[in-house]
Amino acid sequence: MILFVESVIACVIFTLIILPSLYKNPIKHIMSYPKEIRERVEKLPQYKEVIQAEEKRHLTIKLIAILLFAIALATVAYFSGAKTFTSAYFHVFVLFFVVNVYDMLVLDIGLFCHSKKTRIPGTEDMDKEYKNPWHHIRGAVTGVLIGTVVSLIAGGIIYIISLLRI
Repeated sequence: MILFVESVIACVIFTLIILPSLYKNPIKHIMSYPKEIRERVEKLPQYKEVIQAEEKRHLTIKLIAILLFAIALATVAYFSGAKTFTSAYFHVFVLFFVVNVYDMLVLDIGLFCHSKKTRIPGTEDMDKEYKNPWHHIRGAVTGVLIGTVVSLIAGGIIYIISLLRI
């Protein structure tokens, strides 16, 4: 039951982190957009400098986020009773997996594909590309791989904590 509640809370927090920023300034999320839309935006002169800045920030943000998620989720797992590497790994993986599936189905396919608020000016005519779910499904598969890494790090954190408690 606790894992279910944690999953719901994690989905709400994830939504509050992503959605306001996406609706306010979709170009900040350009690296998460389908390839065809990114290519169009890269050709638009008003976004040339913005795209270059976002590409540089993207990898750095992802790496920092992986570490922060691992620490935060290790803490959640620990206080939920996961005191071994294996139990922490699975606890964190389930949380990450649930948020990943929620992101794909609700935020990406449900909202992103159908909301005019996510359209970048200059790409409004690309309705087919915005509504194509395959980009988001592939992204969710990548998300599982990232979740595996986060879970391994979180499990490692719990393992180190268990060694220090002896």
